[in-house]
Order: sequence, then structure tokens, then C-alpha cells
Amino acid sequence: MRMAKFILATKQNMVQLFADDGEAFSATLLKAGPVVVTQVKTKEKDGYMATQIGYGVKKKHNKPLVGHLKGAKSAVLKEFPLGEGDASLQVGAIIDVSVFTKGEKVTVAGISKGKGFQGVVKRHGFRGGPASHGAKHAHREPGSIGGGGRAGGRVAKGMRMGGRMGGDRVTVKNLRVLAVDKEKGEMLVSGAVPGRRGTILEVRSAR
Repeated sequence: MRMAKFILATKQNMVQLFADDGEAFSATLLKAGPVVVTQVKTKEKDGYMATQIGYGVKKKHNKPLVGHLKGAKSAVLKEFPLGEGDASLQVGAIIDVSVFTKGEKVTVAGISKGKGFQGVVKRHGFRGGPASHGAKHAHREPGSIGGGGRAGGRVAKGMRMGGRMGGDRVTVKNLRVLAVDKEKGEMLVSGAVPGRRGTILEVRSAR
């Protein structure tokens, strides 16, 4: 059976990394783990296989969580599903950043930055109206949204318009691990990952 690799991490900042051959990589520094296994779910008892892990420290929990965590002070709980061939860990096991190795591919998921209410130019990449020929206060307007004979005289469902942007769950696949520092609990992954500094991210080995 193979060991599933996963951990929770906090986004730090983006950096530039130079390889031995001089090639430059844009990378994101993550403060990863350590995390503790707080629950193991099995197909016989729960109907599916998963491992729940806890990350960070919270001083005070309510009574149900105190009993569930069995003395642990984890601030964030996250469940990672397991496949048929994945080996499960024991409750109380510690997972640190050393489960990942330099060069392997990982999948990173988290909540993207919230940008509030945005118009169609920023949200959907619309070109906007003409800048001249009598245009006045209409440079970033969406233009026609239908009506008349289209869709029976109403606005068609799914019409791209202004609205809330960001704050969505985003998954980025096939990022390469560029460096792992077990002592500091840090890892470098290639490219950009969702969220602001301090965002909690899920990092798992790419399948």
C-alpha cells in the first residue's frame, strides 16, 4: 500500500529561485505543518476512507472538540480522502514537511483573495466602450445585455455582468516542489498559489 502525502500550510510570500544552471523560477514559500492526525475514517464505520488532520494552535475549544481532539490544541481541522490503495495513519501521528521531496509534483488548494464588487472589465476581461467619438462616462460599461427578441425579452441566465469577485476555492495542479527545509518547516513550490499572505492551504501529492 502507498502512503498518501498531504499537509496544511500557511502562505508566506513569493520569491525568485535560481537553479544551478542559472534558470530562474518564480516560487511561493509555504510554512507547512507539522500537523497531527486527529481522526481516521474507515469504510466499515463511516462509509468512506479519509484522514483528518489538525494544524496550528488554539488555546480554548468547546467540550465536544476537547473530547474529539483528545488533548490536542489544533486550530484548523481538515479531512483528506484516501483511495483504495492508500495506507491510513494512526491517530496522534505527526506529519511534517519532510513527507515531500524536491522535484515531486503537488496540488495546492485554498481560498483566493477577495476583491469585492467588480465591473465586467476587471471581472470578465471585457474591452469596454470606445475612448473617443463622444463617449462620456461609459468607458467601462458592459454594453447591451439583451432584451427585445432575445430570450423572450429578458436577461439570459448566466449573462456575464458585474458582481462579487474572488473569495473562491481555487485548486492549482502540478506545481513542482523546489526545496524542502525540515528544520524550519518550510517548502518552496513553483509558481503562484491562491490567497493572500497567511492563507491556510491544502498541499497534497499530485495523483
